[in-house]
Amino acid sequence: MFTGIVEELGEVLYLTDAGGDSAVLAVRGPLVTSDARHGDSIAVNGVCLTVLDNTDGVFTADVMGETLRRSSLGALNTGSAVNLERAATLGSRLGGHLVQGHVDGVAAIVSREPADQWEVLTFSLPRELSRYVVEKGSITVDGVSLTVMAVTADTFSVGLIPTTLKLTVLGSKDVGDPVNLEVDVIAKYVEKMLGDRHVG
Repeated sequence: MFTGIVEELGEVLYLTDAGGDSAVLAVRGPLVTSDARHGDSIAVNGVCLTVLDNTDGVFTADVMGETLRRSSLGALNTGSAVNLERAATLGSRLGGHLVQGHVDGVAAIVSREPADQWEVLTFSLPRELSRYVVEKGSITVDGVSLTVMAVTADTFSVGLIPTTLKLTVLGSKDVGDPVNLEVDVIAKYVEKMLGDRHVG
């Protein structure tokens, strides 16, 4: 479990084909690796990955083909910047919202509108996720916990403060770039419970 508060901008060292339907990802992240051990979880652009090895500030993780297909991790290149967050502990502050690190879909940046001190980003919204996205609700974009400013049938917008623009990959992404989306898991549970009530 994560909170969507990015701790560090990491750097991809490599993403190599591991044979078959998987890859190995190596990321430099001195902060998130400072106490990481084999088997720990680190979110990379919102995708929960398991640490295989941690040496000199670099960790490696296996990435299944399913993850490569259903997230934007397959588009990473050597030198790509990535958002990193360690898994939350029971004593952690919940600065964002409950984030699982399970990507629900991939969207693209539709537009960027600079303002005085902040910026409005609009993203495409996959049809199958639109029912979970509401104005003033929470959504995770590339691992960043954000509040939805506006939503239409096929887009949603968020406002990014200077800190988010500076300390996450969202500050440097261009129109058309892919991003990972995770909707609020509470909405999915509510939908299932209400649906179950109408069965039988």
